[in-house]
Amino acid sequence: MPITFEGVKAKARALAAAPHRPQADDLPPALAALSYDGYRAITFRAEASPRLGRYFSAQLFHRGFLQRKRVDLFLQPRQGPARPIAYAPDLFDLGPELKGRRFSPDLGFAGFRLHFAFEAGAPANQEEVLVFLGASYFRLRGFGQEYGLSARGAAIRTGGPGPEEFPDFTAFWICEPEADAREIEIWALLDAPSLAGAYRFRVAPGDPSVMRVEAALHPRVALDRLGLAPLTSMFLHGANGPGARGAEPFDDFRPQVHDSDGLAVLTRGERLWRPLTNGRAQPQISAFGVDPLEGFGLLQRTRDFPAYLDVQARHEARPGLWVAPEAGFGRGAVQLFEIPSREEYMDNIVAAFVAEAPVPAGAEWPVRYTLTTVDAEPVDVVPGAPARVVSTRVGSAERLRPTTPPSPGRRLYVVDFEGPALPTDRSATLTADVSASAGTLVDPVVEFVPQTGGWRLYVEWRPPTPLPGGDVILRARLIREGKAVTETWDMAV
Repeated sequence: MPITFEGVKAKARALAAAPHRPQADDLPPALAALSYDGYRAITFRAEASPRLGRYFSAQLFHRGFLQRKRVDLFLQPRQGPARPIAYAPDLFDLGPELKGRRFSPDLGFAGFRLHFAFEAGAPANQEEVLVFLGASYFRLRGFGQEYGLSARGAAIRTGGPGPEEFPDFTAFWICEPEADAREIEIWALLDAPSLAGAYRFRVAPGDPSVMRVEAALHPRVALDRLGLAPLTSMFLHGANGPGARGAEPFDDFRPQVHDSDGLAVLTRGERLWRPLTNGRAQPQISAFGVDPLEGFGLLQRTRDFPAYLDVQARHEARPGLWVAPEAGFGRGAVQLFEIPSREEYMDNIVAAFVAEAPVPAGAEWPVRYTLTTVDAEPVDVVPGAPARVVSTRVGSAERLRPTTPPSPGRRLYVVDFEGPALPTDRSATLTADVSASAGTLVDPVVEFVPQTGGWRLYVEWRPPTPLPGGDVILRARLIREGKAVTETWDMAV
């Protein structure tokens, strides 16, 4: 019989009603022993791609190296039963390390990627737009963008006192679209020791690309730290350096290296911007209470090549992702988990919504939200205050009579704001509303920046003596005629 999303939900309920059974570690030794380069040398033969209407096709990932777990893949035609996609070595060029090797037809796959023709008049000119590979991770890009941050199906106990769980998508059903459709639907089954679930992804690639996510989650145990709509990214260093007090600078020819430079959180009409930070001695969790959550996202606001100078990585073209909740997001907090890192290939940033009350065992938890790729702002998908923070820079406040070394008791923060709510007349009057959780912010000055058409805040932070052990939170927003005209800059130092 043809499977439906209700059928996938029934599979998830059945999984959750039974004890978790870990996947067998049945990877052949030759694949388990592959080097990084050996695995990258395995390529799918494009001519074998399953065609999905005029505008979509799929390509498959081989198992091996770190991609050890099997994922079952099915095609669901518009009519008729689902068809399993069978593994065959001839689907791949296995590369020099595996030359001449053959593997069993029951090997399966590690994941898949979708290709899409962004130009409606050139259906054969397809580009990669979405990839599912590893645990419950997936990446989505819009037209003209490079892959950057990842989304995940769920985050379980991220940053908690116990070990984190990484759920796996164990099976996918790729639904055949109508011949001329420019949207596609994918169903997935998720499993972990604490949780099982069914997911429906409705994907509309474009500029931007939009993914509507619907999930039915079935906890096997009560979960007090279940992250919904989790996003994972990389921040090495940015305009404010690593960011943490006393952090070691990077000896790098590139001014900035990151896939995201900040977290935006929207609740009750106020939008907050937290610049990302690296260089702490220990991982750090920050929580932003929301009631209700109207949206959040990890964004890449710095979008010009001179800010990065990396010809291959093209960090200026990495997308942001904005989460717009629809169901399952009640009272809780957006949690930001920042892990100190010196390695560019490591994703060290996680953001997710975590409910205030534990998610009970045994019940179905329905969740719906939309993911949208974000390019240069302002864009309609990121609502709230129309003027946004575009950069944060930090340096010594002793510019006229500098000391060597600079005094740690005087630090200057320079925050640039841009957006249509800001006046373009330099004679306009804007003031700053500033606060610090410790120490004092003194002498805030706001001025028009004719080179950009934005406005800049200069404010000096004088830390307390002794410094507190944890982060100090500095906050600022610009005010015109008694009303806030910018989002709230929220900086951890």
